[in-house]
Amino acid sequence: MDVITIGDAMVSLNPHSKGPLRFVSNFERKVGGAELNVAIGCSRLGLKTKWVSRLGNDEFGRYIHNFVRGEGIDVSDVKLVEGYPTSVHFKEILEDGSGRTFYYRSNSPTTTLTEEEINESLFTGGKLLHITGVFPAVDKEKNVGVIKKAIALAKQQNMLVSFDPNIRLKLWSRAEAKAALTEFLPYVDVLLTGLDEAELLFGTDDPQKVIEESKKIGISYVAIKQGEKGSIGYHQGKYIESPPVPPKKVVDTVGAGDGYDAGFIYGVLQQWSLEKTLHFANTIGSMVVSVSGDNEGLPYLDDILVQLGEKEFVER
Repeated sequence: MDVITIGDAMVSLNPHSKGPLRFVSNFERKVGGAELNVAIGCSRLGLKTKWVSRLGNDEFGRYIHNFVRGEGIDVSDVKLVEGYPTSVHFKEILEDGSGRTFYYRSNSPTTTLTEEEINESLFTGGKLLHITGVFPAVDKEKNVGVIKKAIALAKQQNMLVSFDPNIRLKLWSRAEAKAALTEFLPYVDVLLTGLDEAELLFGTDDPQKVIEESKKIGISYVAIKQGEKGSIGYHQGKYIESPPVPPKKVVDTVGAGDGYDAGFIYGVLQQWSLEKTLHFANTIGSMVVSVSGDNEGLPYLDDILVQLGEKEFVER
């Protein structure tokens, strides 16, 4: 496997109309989940990807399992469990493309994933383990231990570890998030963060200081996502401010950060220059916001090459 990730997935109910959720009557069923979105993004770029998770043994769980398998992702370590309903979330999208998310994920099936089930065979031949702050937040006691075990086994096999804090304050407090997530940082090779998340972890939203603090604990790559302002990257003494790639139209911002993560991971595994990797990741983020849905806008490699002008698009 090129990329292995651990996390939950939910049925995402997307509104048919924009505005406050209380006025929306119709929804469309989709699939969402931070770690899963990154897995889908990596798979569409041609990386061999494995997703480790637990789903409810119900219709929503089967739907997600079939959907993910159809994306070419290895689901051999995804199990359907009885007595735990597959999680659901509702999205609210406002006229400017921004919005909120309302989660219904208590008694999550991912809480049945134990440290004992995380073993060396999951990581054999793997190149990179991607983790986020979402899965630990779902069960603050047990899931943190699962991720620690995964990191330890990944490091034993000389895998890189990429980390997106992806802090969800609807799931835990700032203090809880900082206490848990800072324990992962010394083992991270690729940090993918926004400035608000960096401030929580490092106590500063100054990009230069965030990079300095990251260097002190041995993080090799730092990517600071700034949305419409582009992104900032650091690797081996090189600091680059990568300009944004303007989207055709902002439709839905959900999933843009996950798409960026997939693009940056792809560049790291291809051993590209930092400048090329940042521009590639920015381009994916721009493409994602132009499409409604959590992962519908995650592009295939050919789509990106056309966008970058490196491949000709033949319409008919």
